[in-house]
Amino acid sequence: MSANIKSLRTRIKSVSSTMQLTKAMELVASSKVRRAMKAMEQARGYCDGIGKMIASLLSVNGVEKSPYMQKHEEGVTKLIVIAGDRGMAGGYNANIFRTLRDMDEQVEVIPVGKRATERFEKDFVSSEYFSTEEAFRLAKDLCEEFKAGGLKKVGILGTEYINAMTQIPKLTWILPLEKPEKKEAASRAVFLFEPDEETVLEQAIPEYVTGIIMGAIKESFACEVASRRNAMETAGKNAKEMIDNLQLQYNRARQGAITQEITEIVAGSGD
Repeated sequence: MSANIKSLRTRIKSVSSTMQLTKAMELVASSKVRRAMKAMEQARGYCDGIGKMIASLLSVNGVEKSPYMQKHEEGVTKLIVIAGDRGMAGGYNANIFRTLRDMDEQVEVIPVGKRATERFEKDFVSSEYFSTEEAFRLAKDLCEEFKAGGLKKVGILGTEYINAMTQIPKLTWILPLEKPEKKEAASRAVFLFEPDEETVLEQAIPEYVTGIIMGAIKESFACEVASRRNAMETAGKNAKEMIDNLQLQYNRARQGAITQEITEIVAGSGD
């Protein structure tokens, strides 16, 4: 009986320590959520603005000759895969890798985030601290390679933020560019381009790809911290329930031990 009581006491202490850890991780994630959400909203606004400009350019007759709109039958498909720098984020990282695994075509992965770089044995590239300069260099290299005909397609696999409780994997194809539908083009803002649409399009595409990459990374990081906060909150609740159950078992075992001691004392006094 005493061994069981000691075991329960040790287990309660262990689970309590784990609960304190999950609570601390939840607080850290919560402190990052607001900043991550602000960065995500700013990136969304930028992507929406430059997306409207690119759509307006693509709706002009004659831009079909742009090398960024050419479909290549041969070449490599490159995919930027964004995962987290850390674990303990529920299914955030696992969902990305599962989506990649289930893709129908073979791709060459450009990993972003420690979990992705470790998985594909590449040099570490942080998803939390990925800079605009890094995004521009990556975008410029991809654009040059696509123009040269070495790439079939370029895409990004990240995570889309739906709400605080829901984040889902999202695959976005960047290149080649596609001409927008007439209804979509008509709803876009009207821009005046100088010297002409073709020249502006050639100069704007690397900036556009940079914005798409940064937007996807900022949104994925917001999803990561939100997922981690949810996971740690759930873990804390489960730990609390476990402690309550263990405490109940401990109280019963302790009460049983006391009852047994009293019984033995009473029986001994009768002798």
